[in-house]
Amino acid sequence: MGNRLNILLIDDEPLMRMTVQDALESEGYRVSVVETGQKGLALLRKDPFDILITDLKLPDLDGLQILKEVKMTHPEIQVILITAYGSIDSAVTAMKEGASDYLTKPFSMDELLLIIQRLVRIKQLEEENLRLKEKMEERYGLEGLIGKSPQMQKIYDLIETISQTDTTVLIQGESGTGKEMVANAIHFRSLRKNGPFVKVNCSALPETLLETELFGHEKGAFTGALRQRKGRFELAHEGTLFLDEVGEVSPAVQVKLLRVLQERQFERVGGNETISVNVRLICATQKDLKEEIQKGSFREDLYYRLNVVPISLPPLRERREDILLLTEHFIKKFSKKMGKEVSGISEEAQNLLLKYPFPGNIRELENMIERAIALLKGRIIQVEDLPEELYGQQPIIQEICKKIQEPRPLAQAVNLFEKEYIQSILQKTKGKKGQAAEILGISRKTLWEKIKELEIEI
Repeated sequence: MGNRLNILLIDDEPLMRMTVQDALESEGYRVSVVETGQKGLALLRKDPFDILITDLKLPDLDGLQILKEVKMTHPEIQVILITAYGSIDSAVTAMKEGASDYLTKPFSMDELLLIIQRLVRIKQLEEENLRLKEKMEERYGLEGLIGKSPQMQKIYDLIETISQTDTTVLIQGESGTGKEMVANAIHFRSLRKNGPFVKVNCSALPETLLETELFGHEKGAFTGALRQRKGRFELAHEGTLFLDEVGEVSPAVQVKLLRVLQERQFERVGGNETISVNVRLICATQKDLKEEIQKGSFREDLYYRLNVVPISLPPLRERREDILLLTEHFIKKFSKKMGKEVSGISEEAQNLLLKYPFPGNIRELENMIERAIALLKGRIIQVEDLPEELYGQQPIIQEICKKIQEPRPLAQAVNLFEKEYIQSILQKTKGKKGQAAEILGISRKTLWEKIKELEIEI
């Protein structure tokens, strides 16, 4: 906004109008002056102004009347009232009606300039906060989710509907499908968007640490507990708590989690005080919790508490019409980030992406495009700019597909493909699981689980 501020001065004294106008214009402000309230209001209806300076006593209107009308029709305008009849009562009334400040004649121009500078700074902060809020909503709202497939359209509609409620949500999907992004979108479109949004990755912490992370602890509750600590539930009060990989929560912590969902109360570790919280819970998992219930590793009653509104995210291989849309999005994102002019991706490279099964889903595609742009010397991504593992796997993929040509249930075919494909990547990396996990676009922990689940020989 700077000094190119539009200021309107209403004062019936010619000398006051001239003095204030000269002082403000010398500072670079654009100033309009009128001598009556009616002329001032007419000008306000016609032209945009940032600040109004008006005398309290005018020939036709009272300054407080002008203030009230301005605040009704142009609430964004900052109003400064000036009077030779200053009193505490009139000052209090003016501030209650929305005046930004109050000056009593005679006053120094430096005093007026300081008030205007303060109002300019407030306006700048408001505009900055608005821009940050718009960026936040763009980043975490539906605009951050990319996809035109029917599956994604249904998910968008569901997010719009449930965002306006406090219902518990369970987001399910493979690693890399965008579960956290959906949680972000729900929170930042909800009535709690101005409240805290607290996230916990349940798979990253052992049982003892997860319990204190969620519920907090009292001083001396265990060795090393040197002070009281609030848990994530307390920190998320009046907002949203997102529990990622909730399927990893131990049975002991599940019991406490169930109680919080039922009663909205808990005690810190080592404490007796019962704490009440108002929290909206969103959970995510890549595990099939019904299978975990059958195994006895997940409580059925907790599952039904969490699964009030389920959102199932499809893997990228099941919404191939979104692959090129996501590719274009990532090209724009990383081109801007790296300061490169990348105009697109070749048709041959596009075809290669469309044929690839993407076991690591959207995260794997994002990593591919980021790597390609980082190493790109031209302006168009070619086949050779994509990871060698991708285009080098076509014969292996075809070979795997031949093995599962005979009719069989889809789930069985997918498991067989996963097993064969992961095994082929491990062979290529000579058993190096970190490197294999990176190629597959999954964590080392997930890779270990897949090896165990699919009985892959290393």
